Amino acid sequence: MNTRGGNNGNRNNRKPSFSKGGSYDKNKQDGKSSASKYNKPFKKDDKPFKKWDKPAKTEKPAAVKDDTIRLNKYISNSGVCSRRDADLYIQSGNVTVNGEVVTEMGYKVKPNDRVVFDGVLLNPEKKVYVLLNKPKGFSTADDENVSSAYDLIRNASTSVLKPVGRMDKSTIGLLLFTNDNEMIQKFTNAAQHSSKLYQVSLDKNLKYEDLEKIQTGVYINEHKVWVEEVSYVENQPKSEVGIKVKTSNVKVVRAVFEKLGYNVIKLDRVMFAGLTKWGIARGQWRFLTEQEVINLKNLK
Repeated sequence: MNTRGGNNGNRNNRKPSFSKGGSYDKNKQDGKSSASKYNKPFKKDDKPFKKWDKPAKTEKPAAVKDDTIRLNKYISNSGVCSRRDADLYIQSGNVTVNGEVVTEMGYKVKPNDRVVFDGVLLNPEKKVYVLLNKPKGFSTADDENVSSAYDLIRNASTSVLKPVGRMDKSTIGLLLFTNDNEMIQKFTNAAQHSSKLYQVSLDKNLKYEDLEKIQTGVYINEHKVWVEEVSYVENQPKSEVGIKVKTSNVKVVRAVFEKLGYNVIKLDRVMFAGLTKWGIARGQWRFLTEQEVINLKNLK
């Protein structure tokens, strides 16, 4: 009796065998040894696949630096007007490049091209205007023994910025830096009429009669210092005084009080040509807005 059950002893009922490669081997099924290539034992030195050679890395050609700039942007960077207005001037034939009138929109120029806008030769460097709330201990003077105020705004621009006017290390408050030489000349000119407001801290209370003398004008080196306004600071001791003048020289402000026998402990410029310290912490700076720049240029 077949105790293993079924038809296991029946050769015809055996499951078909498969080669190692997964293919059905008919020759083996028939009891013959296979000469098929599929039945060859695998050897380590067999190389059924061709080695893939990585293609040599080709160097990309160096990118050619394009140093050209659109004409309207060139004009805008010079600070004379906006790009939109520059397009109008270009279309009207008021712009020349290297002596030739250009009216083409999108025309590009190189940095060394000579661009004349409405009869004025332009400087392509973009104008930068930085307002600093200068702390004590920094000066605009070129003195190796004193920290430079320029160091506080050095990272504001790749252009070299210059201060508008001078400020010693003891004076604090608003100081404008720019690469706009025309604006520097404008606000350092003695005939400039923009107002500067200072808060002055004195070593003693300012007498009312001395306050009136300052209002009418004090002579410094035989020159009368005109004061727009002077008053005590509200809710402060009488040693705290606000004074508004047009001069850009802060030394003159000190000299006014020293002339009357007072020592200036602190001098803080809190307003300059309509610009205030609002939102600028001591030692910090910000860029002027486009409207603020326009306002400065319109001041007489």
